[in-house]
Amino acid sequence: MTPDTDDRAPRPPGGPATAPYHGLGPAANGNARTYAYGRFTVVEAAGEIDLESAGRLAEHLDAATAGPGPDVLVDLRPVAFLDCSGLRVLCRAETRAGAQGGRLRLVCEDPRVLRLLRASGLLKRFPPLPGIPGPGGGARERR
Repeated sequence: MTPDTDDRAPRPPGGPATAPYHGLGPAANGNARTYAYGRFTVVEAAGEIDLESAGRLAEHLDAATAGPGPDVLVDLRPVAFLDCSGLRVLCRAETRAGAQGGRLRLVCEDPRVLRLLRASGLLKRFPPLPGIPGPGGGARERR
């Protein structure tokens, strides 16, 4: 999929999730931050995830999948653009989580990102969650 102006349009108002950064892994940067939410480690990606920025997301995913049995949620809702460099980082992290006896799942509802997952054949590997599951089983909405 080639990027066009529609794929790089700013996201609607609402902002990313507001949970504080708790020092899990690397320091937050313009493209990723990591925080704990219940039993999950949430890696929140933001902005444009492309060849130039995928490494900053990879730092957070590597840290989140380093221990035994990781349960990682990658929140892609604040992402404005994702390309194959971002997909490569997600695939590598998901493989690493599985090798550690854990799992990595995506939180995504953006049609552009879902279209990229479908076109790349990764939609079955990463069935997206509409929100971060809460302690009671419901989904935590973005604020």
